Amino acid sequence: MAEHRRGANLPSIGGFNRTVVLDAVRRSPDGLSRVELAGRTGLSAQTVSNVTRFLIDAGMIVESGTIVSGRGKPRTILRLEAGSRFAVGVHVDPAVVTYVLLDLAGTVVGSTTTSTPTADDPEQVVRTMASAVDRLIADAEVDRDSVLGVGIASPGPIDIDAGIVVDPPFLPRWRDVPLRDALAEATGHPVLLEKDVTAAAVGEMFLAGESSARNFAFVYFGTGFGVGLVIDHEPVRGTGANAGDAGHLMVELGVLSGTPDSAADRGEVGSAVAPERLVGIAASRGLDLGVVAPSDVEAVDRAWDALAAAIDDGDETALELAADAGTVMGRAAVLIVNLLDIDRVVFGGPFWSRISAAALPAARAAITGSPLLVPKHPVTVVESDRGADVAAVGAACLVLDAALSPRASALLIRR
Repeated sequence: MAEHRRGANLPSIGGFNRTVVLDAVRRSPDGLSRVELAGRTGLSAQTVSNVTRFLIDAGMIVESGTIVSGRGKPRTILRLEAGSRFAVGVHVDPAVVTYVLLDLAGTVVGSTTTSTPTADDPEQVVRTMASAVDRLIADAEVDRDSVLGVGIASPGPIDIDAGIVVDPPFLPRWRDVPLRDALAEATGHPVLLEKDVTAAAVGEMFLAGESSARNFAFVYFGTGFGVGLVIDHEPVRGTGANAGDAGHLMVELGVLSGTPDSAADRGEVGSAVAPERLVGIAASRGLDLGVVAPSDVEAVDRAWDALAAAIDDGDETALELAADAGTVMGRAAVLIVNLLDIDRVVFGGPFWSRISAAALPAARAAITGSPLLVPKHPVTVVESDRGADVAAVGAACLVLDAALSPRASALLIRR
């Protein structure tokens, strides 16, 4: 149980009021005065004074200049000290493991990758990942004590309570790997484990700051297809934290139908847009992306790089294939928009970012112009600006969000 608690819990900055003030400062790039903080948070002037003194002493905010506003003495501006604390994000992908280091403002200050361990030896998996995390922190010349924790974004299914990666379909040798607590033990940092699509959605929400949408779907296109959901500013995790497995949604495939893949022929979006299948369709259309065996994830990734290069070169076949994939994913997103009445869809993920130039306009048209679209309000369709590392960045944001964002559950009445 000690290891379980160590893996699950993150250091707290100490109470609801502190997180409220820090969150308000974080969301205001130009800074806030103490008077403005009191107005935004609803806290008394004395409470704001006490809290800001603590946060300044902790090095998390700094006094930065003054402003003159009307009568009275100038007001001191408080700004976030982004380099005072950091978080590590890890994305476990079938091809590579990506590691990023974020500061408090969510800026990536370091990144690296390793090949994905086979998981035949779970201890070797942990050693490889722990070594990469330690090296990332050292290379960034960051004090280890300033690292709040490590977030892991993994393909599902996961066992969130036990911190175990159960048996992801795209990582066939990863079965019941106790990643969270083992990595916490190896690195000495608290560790959080989350499904990759949920981590991506949390990252999108956390980094959007004041412009964060209340309700949106994050359509995640990686080795697999999934949807991360945020409803009323809260990520939807489900009973076992495995929400978002959207690959079996049935849609009209159009020109992407007609291959021997039975799941795709049934109209399942995940099978239809699987990267290895699209690489095969590219070949059938005369676009040579290299010889690829469907089970060779590294070869599929290289072929996807070739597809991205062809898109950049304006190759018509590549552009049409990316648009076809975007259209199919957009049709799947319409079902989510209808089901939850959301007004924003964000596309992202390591395979999405390389085809987005052609795929995003097609996906947007498929959503906003769909005859099946029920909601009458406008639906915004955009792509994440986090790039291919969106899941790793989201994993680090899990740590920042858990440690820094105010939670109503912290409002406990003590007598």
